[in-house]
Amino acid sequence: MNEHVDAMLGAGTFAVVGASTNREKYGYIAYADLKRYGKTVYPVNPRATEIDGDRCYASVRELPVVPEVVVAVVPSKLTEALVGELAEIGVRNVWMQPGAESAKAIADAEAAGLNVTANGPCVMVGLRTMGFRKGS
Repeated sequence: MNEHVDAMLGAGTFAVVGASTNREKYGYIAYADLKRYGKTVYPVNPRATEIDGDRCYASVRELPVVPEVVVAVVPSKLTEALVGELAEIGVRNVWMQPGAESAKAIADAEAAGLNVTANGPCVMVGLRTMGFRKGS
């Protein structure tokens, strides 16, 4: 298990890059699960204006706060491009969902000093199995 999983799941503020308006996609499920567990969550998707009545942001740079954790639910090439942006705005933690990671994205994130969770459990499984309850 990645050493950063517990710390990331204990965070209160998240952004989901690749959040989706389609309730069957992992981008929506991750976003909705984080909210259900009492987290403050910002959806990021340049092709959506809102998700479940919440404003959707085109990029992490547009967020009103720097989230404690960014969950990437996008193709690996987009995650690779995202890493530099996260480091520039001061994000410290990135959770690369299965399929969003690549060796380059992980190496670049670690080189930039980010804590990385990748090649492991998805955030939804983490929330459901790590003993975290709503509002914790």
